[in-house]
Amino acid sequence: MKSESVRSRPGARWVTFTMLAALVVAFPVQAQLRLDITEGVRDAVPIAVVPFGGQAASAATDVAAVVANDLKLSGRFAPLERADMVTRPASGDAIRFQDWRLLKSDFIVVGRVEPDAAGSAVTFELFNVQTGQPLLTQRLPATERGMRAIAHRIADLVFERLTGIAGAFSTRVAYVSACSAAPAWSPDGKSLALTLSRDGNLDIYTLELASQTLSRVTSDSAIDTEPEWAQNGGSLYFTSDRAGSAQVYQVTLGGAREAQRLTFTNSYNARPRLSPDGESLAMVTLDRGGYRIATLDLKTRNLRVLTDATQDESPSFAPNGAVIIYATKTRGRGSLAMVSSDGRFQQRLSSELGDVREPVWSPFPRR
Repeated sequence: MKSESVRSRPGARWVTFTMLAALVVAFPVQAQLRLDITEGVRDAVPIAVVPFGGQAASAATDVAAVVANDLKLSGRFAPLERADMVTRPASGDAIRFQDWRLLKSDFIVVGRVEPDAAGSAVTFELFNVQTGQPLLTQRLPATERGMRAIAHRIADLVFERLTGIAGAFSTRVAYVSACSAAPAWSPDGKSLALTLSRDGNLDIYTLELASQTLSRVTSDSAIDTEPEWAQNGGSLYFTSDRAGSAQVYQVTLGGAREAQRLTFTNSYNARPRLSPDGESLAMVTLDRGGYRIATLDLKTRNLRVLTDATQDESPSFAPNGAVIIYATKTRGRGSLAMVSSDGRFQQRLSSELGDVREPVWSPFPRR
């Protein structure tokens, strides 16, 4: 197979992409990621997640602890410390709401693990502490082995009920230990967008998988790279230095294919990644001497810088659009970090082994 050179950041570094040699590569999981909160929302919502009834102290998964940790790591909630809980009700009818009002909790989650015909089930309830109103009650079938997944699911449901945004705690983040210039899948999964250098110049192409038809999309003498599909699959976003520096463009597939420049703020904008709702792009921008993560509103064209480090790259939206994960540097090593799409909180992840790069957030799991 023929190797094609692809530059992931114009003027910065080169990587090699072997055309169709390996579209999917499996990387073994060698280390857990550790999450450190570096900046949180100052007005995070106080919530109490009471230890669930029916769980032994030796249980492999503490359901309430996982739920509380998920909500805390979202940056939007401030779970009450267990040491401050005066009682530990396992059902709504056992809650003395006046006690929790004194502890200044706005919401409370209670639950219990119970045996049932299929093995076990987890029942949980969410209440508004100020009014005593029940907001959510569900019973979820579970197994001891799958208890952590159930806890993440509960956190998803609570997060969605209180914010109106689907929770993403049940999703995963994939990452590799070195740069990977992967092609981009079309929304329907039938085509790939990729960067090739077939005549000595880097341009954007699409590959229809069924017919193996390769179609050239751009033909500018500049470097065109990092394609990203639009939500409807009818156009591509990409990075090009045709204006003298890296900027983000959009080109419609078919027709004259006249590319439209989208970014004009800052001298460098690259690696566009579309939000799940199709309304904004996350990208890397050169801001005050550092490479940082920003979002571009596709309607207003306003660019909003979200991070404040100097070597941030490779943004990827969570499937609910609320958070962006990206690669950065921590004490000279590659690490991952997250920032809310409104820039209000930041979190840093680190691995015990080696550099981690190129994060990609999974879609919502099928149910």
